[in-house]
Amino acid sequence: MFIIRVETHFSGAHFLNGYIGKCSDMHGHNWKAIVEVKGNKLNKSGMLIDFKELKKIANEISDKFDHKVLNEIDYFNDKNPTAENIAIYFSFELKKRLPELEINLIQVFETDDYAATYIPDK
Repeated sequence: MFIIRVETHFSGAHFLNGYIGKCSDMHGHNWKAIVEVKGNKLNKSGMLIDFKELKKIANEISDKFDHKVLNEIDYFNDKNPTAENIAIYFSFELKKRLPELEINLIQVFETDDYAATYIPDK
């Protein structure tokens, strides 16, 4: 089994509906997302996937969030834009674009100290 990992970054604001505390007010983060895919079959070049290809896809996903109010993105119409829900969104988008690979994990950091990790069920 091979695991390929890339990171992407975006800056975005959000607020949490139904939350009691400061996070119910609009605030921003410099987010980091770690994307890992896995598989057993290497291509002709001896790679599971080119790092550059995975990075390009991860950046395309994060670009949707960059310098946005995350609550205004359609995906979050009925859910809070938490690190957990952002990680699920990354997983769905990656699976659509890379159906031949498994998602190993998505980890989304709000800060250096706070992250949520999503490991999709098989």
